[in-house]
Amino acid sequence: MSGPALGLTMLALIVIVIMMGFPTAFTLMGLGMFFGFFALYEPSQPWTQNHIFDLMVQRTYGAMTNDTLISIPLFVLMGYVMERGALVDKMFYSVQLAFRRVPASLAVATLIICTFWGIASGLVGAVVVLMGVIAFNPMLKAGYDVRLASGVITAGGTLGILIPPSVMIIVYAAVAGQSVVKLYASAMFPGFFLSLLYLIYIVGWALIDPKIAPPLPESATKVPVAAWVPPLQQAYSRNLLVSLIAAVAAPARALRIEAGGLRVGYAMLLKNLGAALSPAALVAATFWGTWWYVVIHQQEGAEQIAQVAAAPAAPMVPIASAPQAAVDEMPQELGAGAAESAPSASSGKAEEIEQLGSPELLKQGPAAPAQAGPAPEFYTWFWISTGAAALLLAFYYWRLGAEQFEVLKLLTSSVMPLGILTIIVLAVILFGITTATESAAVGAAGAFMLAIQARTLTWQRVKESVFLTAKTTAMVCWLFVGSALFSAVFALLGGQQLIERW
Repeated sequence: MSGPALGLTMLALIVIVIMMGFPTAFTLMGLGMFFGFFALYEPSQPWTQNHIFDLMVQRTYGAMTNDTLISIPLFVLMGYVMERGALVDKMFYSVQLAFRRVPASLAVATLIICTFWGIASGLVGAVVVLMGVIAFNPMLKAGYDVRLASGVITAGGTLGILIPPSVMIIVYAAVAGQSVVKLYASAMFPGFFLSLLYLIYIVGWALIDPKIAPPLPESATKVPVAAWVPPLQQAYSRNLLVSLIAAVAAPARALRIEAGGLRVGYAMLLKNLGAALSPAALVAATFWGTWWYVVIHQQEGAEQIAQVAAAPAAPMVPIASAPQAAVDEMPQELGAGAAESAPSASSGKAEEIEQLGSPELLKQGPAAPAQAGPAPEFYTWFWISTGAAALLLAFYYWRLGAEQFEVLKLLTSSVMPLGILTIIVLAVILFGITTATESAAVGAAGAFMLAIQARTLTWQRVKESVFLTAKTTAMVCWLFVGSALFSAVFALLGGQQLIERW
């Protein structure tokens, strides 16, 4: 059998062996070692001196010294700490209440949590197992179709591969030699757009065939309201935002409220007012960050470039005679041959430098920098988006009642911390503030802070998270080694050329 035929046999055996249940990393390494041994076999040498063993060691050492792969254990640790910290249960409950009036609300909440959790962990297996434990049984008990319940979990779990920070994107960047930042930026929109398409499909399927996702009973969608909220509304206004602002400004009536064994304090009023204003603060921070990066940051960079371009150039020193002076000072023991060859070797360089430093080129001055700043269409779309967001916020606060406020508090305490951490991790990468490894360290530290804030972090859970991180990281790195070994043997057998010609 020829070399290209062996390469195609390797490709066919990958599918067969993986479908038999063997791990992908060991499958790639095993096939690479087996076929590489015969491809590099020399009868005149002992089998222990086969070059496939040297190739295996080189690929393993290359994975160990690859700086890009350092971020993998940190991102994995970030996901496992939040998973073991039991932060998903409360998040699923709050998101389900927020979408309680949407068709197939449990499936919609499951997909949204899968998206958020895929961003946080970047692992498919962890997301699928975790959401299977949390969301699968509630959907079946609510009468959901098994196909919908299982499909939402499996499809939503795969989003962790595409949406940054993804472990597989890091592995692909290391294998292909691409920039992690550019891959993250290019994968952002497709990942979220795919999640949006999943949501549209789920809601549309539930509208067409309501039997697959029956509406939840009233008891399951009822939001428990704090006992002090109705008296506060009676004292000030039915609109809760107006009531909280008025209570903070004139707290005399609010401080007399006592319900459910709890007396209203001024600190409680400030805390709840902050929770009520959190959507407006988040929207304002998003638009301000966009304006700062697109307009202010680029203008500052353009000004720095202009200052560098306008700086006076260093005076040109005649260098045509420099090589001859250097030749005259050369020691005599080098010989006359070297002294004679030096001017001839340097005369060409002197002529080139004289041409580059000619008065005609110097009079032209430095090239004008390209015009920086956003396109004119940016300002139009920015202000349109700002106006639309302001209208949506005004409509939301106009309808803010007791139930909506309780749901907002649940989202603020469960979803918003993870969302802020994710935005920070991605922003420091995409804005060029830190590298992917440094941002992974920020994410891991933030995950520990979230678990400590939720009071769910114990020594046993930290131990489990570290062991799972070591296990997952080892498998990912061996996958990197196996893929590198397999691709090298495949190219050696001529399979790559065969595919290129085909």
